[in-house]
Amino acid sequence: MGIPLHWPRFRGRLHDPRTATVIGRLLGLAVLVCFVTGVISHCLQEPPSWLSAHLPTRPSWGYRFSQGLHVISGTAAVPLLLTKLWTVYPRLFVWPPVTSPVHAAERLSIAALVSATLLELFLGLLNTVQWYVWPFSFRQVHWALAWVIVGSLLIHLAVKAPLIARHWRRPTAVPRLPRTAAPSTTGGAYAKEMDRRSLLRGVTTAVGAVTLVTAGQSVTLLKDADLLAPRDPDVGPQGLPVNRTARAAGVTADLLEGWKLFVDGPEAFSLTLDELNAMPQHRVELPIACVEGWSKSAHWEGVRIKDLLARAGLPNGAHLRIVSLQRHGGYGVSEMDLPYTRDDLTLVALRLNDEVLAPDHGYPARIIAPNRPGVLQTKWVSKLEVLT
Repeated sequence: MGIPLHWPRFRGRLHDPRTATVIGRLLGLAVLVCFVTGVISHCLQEPPSWLSAHLPTRPSWGYRFSQGLHVISGTAAVPLLLTKLWTVYPRLFVWPPVTSPVHAAERLSIAALVSATLLELFLGLLNTVQWYVWPFSFRQVHWALAWVIVGSLLIHLAVKAPLIARHWRRPTAVPRLPRTAAPSTTGGAYAKEMDRRSLLRGVTTAVGAVTLVTAGQSVTLLKDADLLAPRDPDVGPQGLPVNRTARAAGVTADLLEGWKLFVDGPEAFSLTLDELNAMPQHRVELPIACVEGWSKSAHWEGVRIKDLLARAGLPNGAHLRIVSLQRHGGYGVSEMDLPYTRDDLTLVALRLNDEVLAPDHGYPARIIAPNRPGVLQTKWVSKLEVLT
């Protein structure tokens, strides 16, 4: 079968390297922010052994900031990526599609970059609404895709470096346009530059609008404009959202009957809820910040973990395994190393916003610690086990 005689013709003036470079700069910034904050999130959730004992607990709102920025930058990247693809998609119809082995490698790297980025953003958006329709682990695949994107992006930048450098700045042959200039009174270069400015204004407006109506789930100042975000941080028991309810976790009244907190150590002991309440209580203000991008600060009251460990014969803290009563879902067990167990802000919390913990917030006791992902703020705690 012969090659078609007539390929699609693209008359748009902005399917050009200059426009692709300008949009690419903005997209690259969004991807960079998203990647760096994603690495921070991963290291706080699953730190390598060499880092576990050195995780920072300050600022106490650090994870709230980084994860909120991660989801905001990822959401903002969506209109930028679609615009970038629009500027370059006529290249799909160039014939012949491959002219040399080097050109083939370049096109394969672009295919990997585009497909991985589209999948990464798509999965990330579904994660914000907690809709997991796939059989694989979101976090592991999300992490792997991030490195595929970075690797293929570096290859792409290396190959396209001369072209990017050539179009990074405004061409000297096209002076700045007067604000009152009209396409009918300008030459082709001027009209094209005006079209490009209009496109950039539109894309910037789209990115700003998307950010404005979704960032309120983590940025308090924007919460009144939180129109499209999947989570309202003010909605939930005791004024705080819940990801997994007690019912979903399989924590029933029968399971809580006769509850005690077991604390491991050289002088291991267990405490009833009344005995925990009789210990010195401490009040802190800390945020719950979840991987889906929502967060909110609250007042917590309870017993410091450092005090419990000192009573168990561990005055300098310890590397702990925290065990929950939950029967269903992930993160029923978490680990906490020395930076957290020594911190004055780390509590076995018994009260939230001056009320006894609601069942969905982890009654009778839960963990709250500074600069720590929400999935590791374990609820329905039953044991603090020492790890060697």
